[in-house]
Amino acid sequence: MNTINIKDKFSKFNKNWHPHQIAIVDNMQVILAKLKGEFVWHSHDNEDELFQVIKGTLYMQFRDRIEEVKEGEIIVVPKGVEHNPFTKNNEEVHVLLFEKLSTAHTGNVRHEKTQTHYPKI
Repeated sequence: MNTINIKDKFSKFNKNWHPHQIAIVDNMQVILAKLKGEFVWHSHDNEDELFQVIKGTLYMQFRDRIEEVKEGEIIVVPKGVEHNPFTKNNEEVHVLLFEKLSTAHTGNVRHEKTQTHYPKI
């Protein structure tokens, strides 16, 4: 039971699209990630995902629209909804994610950006 300094944790890694686990809450994990550019279209059949933007502006693309998620805001992507997060203008965006431990990084999609292990920091 120690405090976690999110700003300090972000300083411990540089790679984009490589999530790092900072805590576990029951069967949920708290993840930090740095995002830059476009990710991968994917969905999660059995898990919702919560994204909180810590720094910058995230764009969450859905098949019928794009949601702009600004610093200090959250968006919840319901299970089964196809989505593709991205950033604009070469901006690096810092996000905190809250999701089940069973959530696969890119769902059933396999891509060069897919990560199967989230380092604990």
